[in-house]
Parts: sequence; C-alpha cells; structure tokens
Amino acid sequence: MTTTVQDVDIAADLCAELVTAGFGPFLGTPCGILSPMFTALDDLAGLLTVAREDNAVGIAAGASLAGRLPVVLMQNSGFGQSINAIASLVEPYRIPMLLVISMRGIDPDPTQENLVMGRLTEPLLAQLGVEAVTLDADVPRAPQVERVHRIVAAEGRPAALLVPPAVFGWRA
Repeated sequence: MTTTVQDVDIAADLCAELVTAGFGPFLGTPCGILSPMFTALDDLAGLLTVAREDNAVGIAAGASLAGRLPVVLMQNSGFGQSINAIASLVEPYRIPMLLVISMRGIDPDPTQENLVMGRLTEPLLAQLGVEAVTLDADVPRAPQVERVHRIVAAEGRPAALLVPPAVFGWRA
C-alpha cells in the first residue's frame, strides 16, 4: 500500500468517525495539510469553505446554539487570527464546537514563518480553556473521536483536534 493511499484512508476514516459521532456542519479555511480531510468531508457530508477562520468560528457558534456539533478546520496561523472570537465568544459562553487545527511549524514543517505559531498553539489553547487532543495516526480514530465528542457533546465545551503535518502525509 502506498503512503498516499494510507494517508487518504486516515483522513477518510477520521471524517467517517466524525460524521458517525454526530458532528456537523463542517466549516473550513483552505489548508494544504488538511486537504485530504476537505476532500473526504466534501464527499461524505459537505463542507462549507469560509474565507476567514474567525468568521468560521462565528458561524460555528451559531450552529452550536442551534443544537449542532460544528467543526471548524483551520491552520494554526488561522487559529491565531481566531483567538479574539474564541476568547470573547466561544470560551466565556462555553459554546461547544470542535476545532481541527493543522500544526504548521512543527516537524516536518521547519518553515521559518510558521515556527512561532507551531510553538504557541498548544499553550494558547490551554490558556483559552480549550482542551487539545493530538491526532495520532498509529491509534484507531474511533477512540480519538470519542474523546473529543465527550468534551464537545457531553461536557458542552470547545475542544481542539491537533493534526501534525505528517499524519496525512504532508511533506515540507
């Protein structure tokens, strides 16, 4: 089996688990690392592409208040852009949603412009009170999705699923 097929299978498997768990709608800002998820979600459940990550967080907040379990897909640089929306809307009102965040600036992505957000993403999430789970390609997706589902649906608070670049086969 080629790496590409394995990588697409991980994304498709993750997306199927998210849909099965009741997550949706899915909103995203384009990201090369998450592109296998964008393709799988678009085929499986539909994906609304939103130009700005903070706008996607706002739309997701509305969906959550309407009783849905929204998912926002973004790069960690876009997470940086969304901090105010998360800090002033999502966190104080405990609006449940799942943030799927690609982790630019960590191995194997040594690009200079992404190093700072690579270092800051997890501490910023912790300061915002958003529990983070790092997607592990060597662990079945179901228990990882169950964990974030528990946080979002049962505990009624936001969670983040962090996606390291190599999980879907991204190479610098």
